Amino acid sequence: MSLIELSSVLWRTRELMELLLFKLEEEQVLLASGRSRWLAHATREVEMVLEQMRETEVIRAAHAQAAAVELGLPAEASLGEIADAAAAPWSDLLHEHRKSFLTLTAEISGLAATNRDLLSAGQRAARETMMIIAGSVETYGSKGQSVSVGHRARLVDEAI
Repeated sequence: MSLIELSSVLWRTRELMELLLFKLEEEQVLLASGRSRWLAHATREVEMVLEQMRETEVIRAAHAQAAAVELGLPAEASLGEIADAAAAPWSDLLHEHRKSFLTLTAEISGLAATNRDLLSAGQRAARETMMIIAGSVETYGSKGQSVSVGHRARLVDEAI
């Protein structure tokens, strides 16, 4: 029965999504603490989980297609449509999978966005530090383009 195979691959997908969430949290801890030594390893682990998810997604799509056809639905039916058409207890189980996927996806998206922000902030800080060491400062020109400004005389209001 294709619902059994579909449920099995959905469990595997949930496990992988939870593992991805964990790996993103690990990455966030490294980024937030400023400890970049293991960042490449953490990123590689995230990429490995994503690759496993891509492979599992192909299998999930095939089983979902088979289950949809078995239930008299179009082959491209969504998980929600398959769950609605399935008899109990499959319907409840598939709806639970769907609910879990929505929750995990929101959590993963939020963590990924936070990690991107932390990476951008770290990259900016490193760039600014390197520019200070090099003796030049980057600013914006009259047309919005980025321009480097070398050493030049500056007026300082000592009254401030």
